[in-house]
Amino acid sequence: MGTVLPLFFFSQLLFLFPPWTSSAEKGNEITAILRFKSQLTDPSNSLQSWIPNASSPCLFRGITCDPSTGAVTEISLDSMSLSGQISPSLSLLQNLTSLSLPLNSLSGNLPPQLSNCAKLRILNLTGNNLNGSIPDFSALKNLQILDLSTNNFSGAFPAWVGNLSNLSMLVLGHNDYEESEIPQNIGNLKKLNCLSLVNCNLKGQIPESLFELEFLQMLDIATNQISGDFPKSITKLKNLYKIELFNNQITGEIPAELSNLNLLQEFDISRNLMYGELPKEIGYLKNLTVFQLFLNNFSGEFPSGFGDMKYLNGFSIYGNNFSGEFPVELGRYSPLESIDISDNQFTGKFPKYLCQSRILRLLLALGNDFSGELPDTYAGCKTLERFRISGNGLSGKIPDELWALPNASIIDLGDNNFSGRISSEIRQSSSLTQLLLSNNGFSGDLPSEIGELAVLERLIVSNNHFSGDIPSQISSLKQLSSLHLENNSFTGSIPLELSQCSMLVDLNLAWNSLSGKIPSSIVLISSLNSLNFSRNKLTGGIPKGLDKLKLSLIDLSDNLLYGDVPYNLLVMGGDKAFTGNKGLCVDQDITTPLHSEMNACDGTHSHNRANNKLLLFCILLSSLVIFLTGLLLVSYRSFKHGDPYGENHPNAHCEIDPKWKLESFHTLELDADEICNLEEDNLIGHGSTGNVYRLDLKKKDIGTVAVKQIWKGNRVKLLAAEMEILGKIRHKHILKLYACLEKEGSNFLVLEYMVNGKDIVYWVSTHLNDWDDVLRVLDRRLLTYPIQNDMIKVLKVATLCTFKLPNLRPTMKDVVKMLIEADPCI
Repeated sequence: MGTVLPLFFFSQLLFLFPPWTSSAEKGNEITAILRFKSQLTDPSNSLQSWIPNASSPCLFRGITCDPSTGAVTEISLDSMSLSGQISPSLSLLQNLTSLSLPLNSLSGNLPPQLSNCAKLRILNLTGNNLNGSIPDFSALKNLQILDLSTNNFSGAFPAWVGNLSNLSMLVLGHNDYEESEIPQNIGNLKKLNCLSLVNCNLKGQIPESLFELEFLQMLDIATNQISGDFPKSITKLKNLYKIELFNNQITGEIPAELSNLNLLQEFDISRNLMYGELPKEIGYLKNLTVFQLFLNNFSGEFPSGFGDMKYLNGFSIYGNNFSGEFPVELGRYSPLESIDISDNQFTGKFPKYLCQSRILRLLLALGNDFSGELPDTYAGCKTLERFRISGNGLSGKIPDELWALPNASIIDLGDNNFSGRISSEIRQSSSLTQLLLSNNGFSGDLPSEIGELAVLERLIVSNNHFSGDIPSQISSLKQLSSLHLENNSFTGSIPLELSQCSMLVDLNLAWNSLSGKIPSSIVLISSLNSLNFSRNKLTGGIPKGLDKLKLSLIDLSDNLLYGDVPYNLLVMGGDKAFTGNKGLCVDQDITTPLHSEMNACDGTHSHNRANNKLLLFCILLSSLVIFLTGLLLVSYRSFKHGDPYGENHPNAHCEIDPKWKLESFHTLELDADEICNLEEDNLIGHGSTGNVYRLDLKKKDIGTVAVKQIWKGNRVKLLAAEMEILGKIRHKHILKLYACLEKEGSNFLVLEYMVNGKDIVYWVSTHLNDWDDVLRVLDRRLLTYPIQNDMIKVLKVATLCTFKLPNLRPTMKDVVKMLIEADPCI
């Protein structure tokens, strides 16, 4: 035993300091690695073991050495929050076989010197901020894994990768390459089993050479501009288990031969232009775990064979034209977690086995034609997070258990024919942010237990048969932003406690039988933007301070209200917001300017109104006297100086006169007579100091100029010094001043003519009609599949607010509503 321990320690020393590795070689490697460290920022102090006086780099964290030679072979620094740049000094590590620096914040260019590391087999730099063009690494003939994805690389797509014949994994996605096609030489990579070119700005068709890669297992060319028919040759790749072609411009139909890929597990061709019926053979792909082809133009019945699948986990076909009955057995034998069949034309009974595995999280079946009752098999589906079946023809009662979904963030049963009550078990849906039940036949009281849903943001139960009082417990909903109870049979008064819903933006209690006064506390909801209490039996006056809220919509019509209507509210809602309240009136002083037909108030304010009228009359009379005096003075001066046109006419003071003074700031020959000959048809602008005209000069070497006629007055003197300076300035953003003509106080400026350029709003508006154009507008650094729909919908709402005519822009209420309802993929 005494002999074994020394031998063990001796062997470890040999590992760290092998006698056949020279100290000079070790010193060079330490120097190279420390130079690399010197260009890094290490906030977590992950590289504290990298010290200059180390006897060997093999002691450094993340460094691996060859046990026989002691040379550095691997550098692995995954997810260490490192920033800075990659030093070219790493090229001195001639025995380096693996450089793995993923998921950091490295920036700058990728050093081309790395091509000197001829033994490199793995180069993994994914998830950094590297930029510039990717250097030509075609000299790295031993490279097996190349992952440069999710950086900021630009320039040409690295077509040289087709020369790396030993590659088994090529991942280049999520960069900003120039638009290009997939290189034909991709077929040279005969050992390739993983190809990921997602979001690489690729266009054109997939080259046939790619379908010769017989060992290929994963093909991901999603989010590009790939076009042409779905490639039938893909069925030659017998080892494929994953096909990702979503978000392209692929057309055509799915070939029946796709069923020959019996190893296929994941298939996603969503967001393309494909059409036709799905061949029934697709149902034979029994190993499928993910199947997605949403937002295409597929039609016909869906293959019934999907009902027999045992591994199906994710299923999304929304936004097509499938019809007929949905496969009855789907989900019965598979561990289904997510299904979205929305926006199709499925008919018949609702499928009852979708939650058979009791792990279903997302159930989305909006906008179909299902009928009958909801199967009771869903009563125990407690795992649901999003439960949306609105827009069908479903009827009957909802089981009490289905109101109690502790993980659900949204329950959407709207636009059906459901009846019955909301169960008090709703209290168990503690994660609920949206409860959407509009346009059904629900009845009974609104349960007070709704007040226990602490994170509820939207409560929409309009157009039902609810009755009784509005529960005061709603005041506990501190996150509530939208409350719609309109078109029911609620009675009693509006709860005073409603003002405690401090986040409320949209409040609609119209078309009920509510009575009593409008609570004065309603004015405390500072976030309120839309208020509708119309068609009730409310009495009393309009609360003071309601006009101080920043409302974009108000409707108090058809109640029993009385008293004054505040000026701001009348401006906002017009007469129609207050009609049907015989007791409401407006101050007669504002009826005329607002063209209001409401009754004028009388009584206590008549004396003040008389005083106000007298004061207004005096002000108007004084203004008129001042105006007439000024007009007479101007007319007299014009007559005295012989100005028959008036000083603002384009031909004022343009008689031919040798006394014109021409001050030229450039070596141009200008004709004063031509400058003065301005036509109203050429008017292109109007400002506080004069009009601007477009003038095409006879001399072709000058061409078109802009002529500004400066109106008379002190402005001319004030502009004299500025004109002197402007005539000397040379800058690309400032127009040239060619000359100034002056005579008897009349001035004309001759300027460079520049056509107005289009602004960014115009540019964005031209990129909203095509899917790929829209994606170019968005920030690629944020553009990921889960949020891109949200980004696009918000962008489109924003462009609506940029219409030049104010009456074409949406109201704030409409904007809020559109943003709230901007819910993608559901």
